[in-house]
Amino acid sequence: MSPSPKDPVAWSELTRHRLEDMAAAGEMVLECYRVLQKSGANVVGEVLHGQGEFVELDHYPKGDVYDHETCSQYYYHSHRGGGEHGHFHAFLREKGMPRGVRPVRQPKAAFMKERDDTLSHLMAISMNNAGYPTSLFTTNRWVTADNWYKADDVIAMLDCFDMDLAQPSWPVNIWITNMLRLFRPQIEILIHERDAAVEKWRKRGKKGSVYEDRGLDITSETPISVEKQVAKVEKALRRAAPEAG
Repeated sequence: MSPSPKDPVAWSELTRHRLEDMAAAGEMVLECYRVLQKSGANVVGEVLHGQGEFVELDHYPKGDVYDHETCSQYYYHSHRGGGEHGHFHAFLREKGMPRGVRPVRQPKAAFMKERDDTLSHLMAISMNNAGYPTSLFTTNRWVTADNWYKADDVIAMLDCFDMDLAQPSWPVNIWITNMLRLFRPQIEILIHERDAAVEKWRKRGKKGSVYEDRGLDITSETPISVEKQVAKVEKALRRAAPEAG
């Protein structure tokens, strides 16, 4: 079955294993909401708690959140406007990447000299003023000061992202880990669209590096709803064939 114009995900083509993983992730995301809501909290409020005045472009929590075992990293900040409160950026560092993965050939940038290893931006999650996600998006290299990896390699990294930490907020760490699992099909599509946007820029014959072009910041984006995604996963699971063996 081909994807519908409104929903790019070919749900009938997803394996039962993938759907079950997405269903489990959805349960974890909703459980994080349940626990936070009991105390009138939300994901954004958790990550900003005790951080002082909220300043545009600053990273929250200060120093980012980094899991030294999985080499997963994220931070929250704000600068886009348009009804968005801010967004999370999720990364994976070189030591946590699948074996054999390498950045594509790309011009060096000043920020690369400041890193002790390379990192890849996986996905950004846009949040509204109530502290809930509204969209997923990818960015050009200059936006997140990372290294550029081809789409298939970034997709291979998704399984490696795991914020297995209690601090600074266990619910937020669980939430962001499982958001990348719950929305895995959409994320894969966005990462491929990211590469397509860069290739389209190249075909225009512009001078300089596409990765540093300030005219290209958001390379792909799609609106999301946790509740609707969970419902779609449940529906697809009811129709999915049992796994062989």
